[in-house]
Amino acid sequence: MLPIALEDEIAIEPAERFRFSCEPATLTGDNLVVRAFAAAGAAGAPLAVDLRKRIPVGAGLGGGSSDAAAILRTAIDGALGAVEPLDWLAVARGLGSDVPFFLAGTGALIEGTGERVTALGALPPWWVVVLAPNVHVDTGAAYRTLAAARAQTPANPRPRNDSASLRAVEAVQRADYAAAIAAATNDFEPLIAAAYPAVAAALHALREAGAAHAMLSGSGGATFALCEREDVARTLAAAVVLPEGARLFTVPLASSEAWRASGAALRQAQDRQ
Repeated sequence: MLPIALEDEIAIEPAERFRFSCEPATLTGDNLVVRAFAAAGAAGAPLAVDLRKRIPVGAGLGGGSSDAAAILRTAIDGALGAVEPLDWLAVARGLGSDVPFFLAGTGALIEGTGERVTALGALPPWWVVVLAPNVHVDTGAAYRTLAAARAQTPANPRPRNDSASLRAVEAVQRADYAAAIAAATNDFEPLIAAAYPAVAAALHALREAGAAHAMLSGSGGATFALCEREDVARTLAAAVVLPEGARLFTVPLASSEAWRASGAALRQAQDRQ
C-alpha cells in the first residue's frame, strides 16, 4: 500500500465542549474521526473538530481510515493533552483494517487483516493520476463478491516468495518503476468493473489517454495510473477524457520522516502481540 498526497483537512480548536462537524454534512453521523477521539480516550475533550472531505468517499482510497489515523497520531504526539498509555496498533486495528497502515507514515507491506505493517522506508518520487468515478463501492459487499468468486474458482496455492505483493515491495524499495508496474495486480478489479459500469469507463479513459497500467484502487471505485515522473503524470491527466461526474487528481506519492519513528513503534506493538 502506498500513500498519496491527496488529503482531507481536519481543524481542531479549543471549545467549551466536544463538537464535531463535517463537510459534507451527510458524513457527520458515525464518523471515524469521532470514533478515533473516543478510542484515544479524548471523546470528552473540550475541542471543536471540523472535517473537510477532499478524498472521494467509497473510492478505495482510505480517506476515512487516514482521518482516523491522523487523530491517533495527534493523540500519540501529545497534542490532545494527557492520554492513558495505549497499545496504539490495537487501537488503530479496532477502528479499521486500513488505519494501522496510515500510522506508518510511508508505503508498507500489509499482512494479516491489517495488523501486520512493515514500513518500506523512503518512497520513489513517483506520481499518480487518480480518476474517481461518481460511484460508492461498499467495501463489505466487495469482499463478499470476491469471496464468492474465489469459492467458485479456488486459486492454486503458491509459496509466499512467489507473492506479487512482495515483488511490488522489492520494486518500490529499489525505485524500479518497470518492475512495480509488472507486479501490480488487484483481484477486485474485474469484479468491480463488471458490477459498476462507471468504474469500467474510468479504467478505459485512463488507458485511452495512454496510461502504462491503469488499475482499481483497493476495492474501488477509484482508478489510478502510476507514473514515474511528474511531467508524464500531468501529460496523461491532460489527455484523459473525463467521464461524466468523475473527478481527476494528479498527485505524488507521499511520505514523511515520521515513518522512521512510526515504523519502530509499530514493530514494538507487533512484537507484544
